[in-house]
Amino acid sequence: MIKRIIWVPLILALACNQRLSNGLRKNDLKKDVEITTSKGVIVIRLSDSTPNHRDNFLKLVKAGFYDSLLFHRVIRNFMIQSGDPDSKNGKPGKSLGGSGGPGYTIPAEFKPALFHKRGAVGAARTGDDVNPARASSGSQFYIVQGRRFTDAGLDSVETFRLKGRKIRDDERSVYRQLGGAPHLDQQYTVFGEVIRGMDVVDSIAAVKTSGPPLDRPVAEVRILKMKLIRR
Repeated sequence: MIKRIIWVPLILALACNQRLSNGLRKNDLKKDVEITTSKGVIVIRLSDSTPNHRDNFLKLVKAGFYDSLLFHRVIRNFMIQSGDPDSKNGKPGKSLGGSGGPGYTIPAEFKPALFHKRGAVGAARTGDDVNPARASSGSQFYIVQGRRFTDAGLDSVETFRLKGRKIRDDERSVYRQLGGAPHLDQQYTVFGEVIRGMDVVDSIAAVKTSGPPLDRPVAEVRILKMKLIRR
């Protein structure tokens, strides 16, 4: 009787947490991602509205793909970028590439409700000239630090960066009060957001860099470990 009491709940738990076709467990889809960096801890929540990006990111985290990678591109008041496997053994301030990945891309998943507010997590990609479908890198991602905008500034973004596409009123309110990078909207896939640790993002964004065009941190800022955690 004692053995049955112990093992029946375990069997039920395993049955409820079945393995999916992509190697993830069903419960993985409802976990957050904890990013331990050399500057502190960032926690991100992935969006169920972008399942291809969500599942790919979770799979790479579980495989340890991101562990020891550098933030190889940092632009203050804009974003911090990582996910290039070539940076694992690279040196800060040098040409680390920035074009590395797992060897595949992910089709764009643009969702109107997911925009580039402060804290948004987006997928990097190659330019429209070679990537007109705007498919995402299989591993490289960025976190938006951004800046606040006035209505006049947003009008300018609409005219010169978005080619006349209008920024919704609810988005405008967020960009005025919280900030972000509106010129990236519907150009790059947003697939999550920071729920804890924006102070760490700000700390990384403030480091000294080589400046354009590479924007490499002079002193390395590294992802030490990524793991899935319970919400």
